[in-house]
Amino acid sequence: MRKIDKMFSEYAESHQNQTNKLIHWICVPLIFWSILGFISLIPAPHIFILYFGAISVVSILTIIAVSVFYFRLSWRIAIIMFFIMLLLEHFIYFVNVTFEQKSWIVFLSVFILSWIGQFYGHKIEGKKSSFLKDLQFLLVGPIWLLSFVLKKFGLKY
Repeated sequence: MRKIDKMFSEYAESHQNQTNKLIHWICVPLIFWSILGFISLIPAPHIFILYFGAISVVSILTIIAVSVFYFRLSWRIAIIMFFIMLLLEHFIYFVNVTFEQKSWIVFLSVFILSWIGQFYGHKIEGKKSSFLKDLQFLLVGPIWLLSFVLKKFGLKY
């Protein structure tokens, strides 16, 4: 069994309840987005890309590092997540430009509310969140959801 399949199987153990799964479909992408949003606020040079916006060098390095983690599990997922992270960065840029110095409040609010949702979902599930056992599962959550989308379209990961 591939490492990614083992990780998905272990992650799925604490994600059997339909309500918890639904909560995860909402909260996991929002947490992932808000973390990328916090990273975008780290003072660093930015690169402006026409029709995209500005992206910080720290954000680029983060996307590369996360992509390497995903690539070690599945090159297909790494490529898809690379473009998803770029799309998320586009929306982060929109929030940063719209709210200027207060964008951190948006990211923090989304982060806190999403984690409240996650912990509520796990209370319903009756099982602890996987990341409490291994921090890698913070990065597995988004690709676990992506795997369902890929399966729906008959694509292998």
